[in-house]
This record gives sequence, C-alpha cells and structure tokens, in this order.
Amino acid sequence: MDIESYIARIELLDYVVIVVNLLLMISAKRILQFFHADYANTPNFLLKVQSFRALNMLILLTYGYNYIYLASNENGPGLKLVSLWVIIYMSYLVKQILSYWVRKKYGRLREINGVQRSIETYNSRMLSLLSGVVIFVIAMISIINVLEFNNLLQAGGVIGIIGVFLALTQNAWAPDIISGLIFLNSGMIEEGDVIELDDNGSVIGIVFKTKMFHTEILNLVNNHRIMLKNSRLRDFTIQNLSKFASAKGLREQLCFKISYSVPPEKVRQMFLAAEEKVKVECGDDFGNGQAFEVGILETGDHAVEWSVFYYTKEVKSLMSIRRSIRECILKTANEFEISLSTPVTHQRVE
Repeated sequence: MDIESYIARIELLDYVVIVVNLLLMISAKRILQFFHADYANTPNFLLKVQSFRALNMLILLTYGYNYIYLASNENGPGLKLVSLWVIIYMSYLVKQILSYWVRKKYGRLREINGVQRSIETYNSRMLSLLSGVVIFVIAMISIINVLEFNNLLQAGGVIGIIGVFLALTQNAWAPDIISGLIFLNSGMIEEGDVIELDDNGSVIGIVFKTKMFHTEILNLVNNHRIMLKNSRLRDFTIQNLSKFASAKGLREQLCFKISYSVPPEKVRQMFLAAEEKVKVECGDDFGNGQAFEVGILETGDHAVEWSVFYYTKEVKSLMSIRRSIRECILKTANEFEISLSTPVTHQRVE
C-alpha cells in the first residue's frame, strides 16, 4: 500500500492522539521546568525530560502501528500496549504534579547560594512518599486490569513478585529513606546549612540537596560535590555551623604558638593591632561588633599556645575568613617582631 492509503485511514480521533502526543513531546521540557524550576538543566532533570519524550514516542509508535498500519479496531495486544504506556505516562506526570504541590504547600522557602528555593520538610517528604505509594498502587491495579489478570492467582502472582523484590532489596533503600526522614524531622540538617564532617579529615560543605536516598554536599574547600547515602551520613558526627548557640554567631578558634620569651602584654597588643587590620580588610561590621577574645590555651614544653576567638555569621565564607585572619595576624606579628613558629628549645651536640 502507498502512503496515501495510510493517510486515508487516519480519522479525527487519530489526529487528536497524534497532535496531543507531539505537543506533549515538544513541550516536555517546559512542563517539567514548571515543576522543577530549581533543578532545571541538571542531569537528573534532563533524564526526566527524555523519559517523558520516550513514553510519548512509544504511545505514538504503538498507536500508529496498531490503528493506522494494521487498521485494527479490536481490543487486542495493540490496545493493551497503548493503554500500558498511557498508564505509566499519566502516573509519572501525576507524581510530578503532586510532588510540586506538596513541596509548595508543606515545604519551606530558603535562600541557597543567593537563590530562593523551596526545600523539603518532614511533612512534605512524608506526603510525597505516601502519594507515590498511592499512585503506584493505582497504576498496578490499572495495569493488572488492562492485562486481564482477572483471577486471583494471576493478580496475586504479579503482586507477589513485586513484594518479593521489595523484600530482597529493602537493605539497599529502607535505611536511607528512614535516615532522610530522621534528618528532616529533627531539623538538624537542612538545605543551605554549612556542616562539618569528620571523614578521614575534616570536611566543610553546604548541604545542597536532601534527596530520598542520598544527600549532596558542596565542599567549600575543594569546590566540588560530595554524595553521601543518608544512612552513611548518620554514622558521622555532624557539626552544623549554621545553627548558632547564641545570637552573636559562630564562635571560631585559631591557635598560635609563641615563645616564652615574648611578654604576654606584647602578645595581646599584637592581637589587638591584628584585629584592627582584620576590620579594615573584612569590614567594620566583622564579628558583629564582638572583639577578639585572646587567652592562653596551653603552656607547653616549647611554647605558649595562644587562642584567638572571634564571632561570625558569614559561615559560607568561613574558609576565606580564616585565611584573612591568619594572614593579618602573621603580618602584624612580623611588625611586632614576634615569631609564630614553634621555638626550638633543644641544642644539637656534635
């Protein structure tokens, strides 16, 4: 048969199905951008777009082959396959819509990297999980009806396979989901917080995303992303630097070893002069009006260890603040002819 004969078979309903699917395929990115404006153009977002377009293409190909090429109007395998793709597509779309609504309704707005974002809360995560389960159950019942698994044995077999699969894989996903819910319920870790982890050395980073199975952290030192399973993250001792114990801000400590030969009064004068340098470089509002707290931390065998405490609320700039303060103190110490190196108190015998 030639092309004209196939075109002649296309009826009004066929045109509607084709046009609607083509429009959905073309506008898939715009539709998902509306629901995921915060994560547009990320690999995960682009994968969702391609998944939507792939489902539209499967619906078009299956429908065209069955109703235009074969010209079949019977309730055969073609109709079942089209119905199957439509159920999966609609379930996926409804899940995106409900997740967006739940996040807007029960989430919380917070500024992250200068951008206002709606972050997850315990209530929004729980409702997202429940809505996902309900949609999955409805989709499974619909698929069972479409495939005409009418007797109890057939339907029970399908449900049993899914149940066995979930039971065998629960160790891979259940601890992460529960740990994520614990984090959200406690409020100890939220997106945008600056945290410090002890993972073979101190890691300081910003919580970028708290997903269902993992948490993404932006490392402030090396400027890269870290992905940790939620269950693994719970094993660490987490210091949340964004949760201040007082209104003054985060209280940081820097230590310096100075020789016993330098009088304490001179050391305090040096730190006072260094504080003025810091205010010039970092601004007069540095430390929120709180002066350096200088004191002796330890009197060791070779030197006196002095500690300098300062306050800051700019925890996202913590690394640069530390570097600036150390540099200012080093310059001032050189001006006061005070060495910050650990003195050598032993003599070499030849």
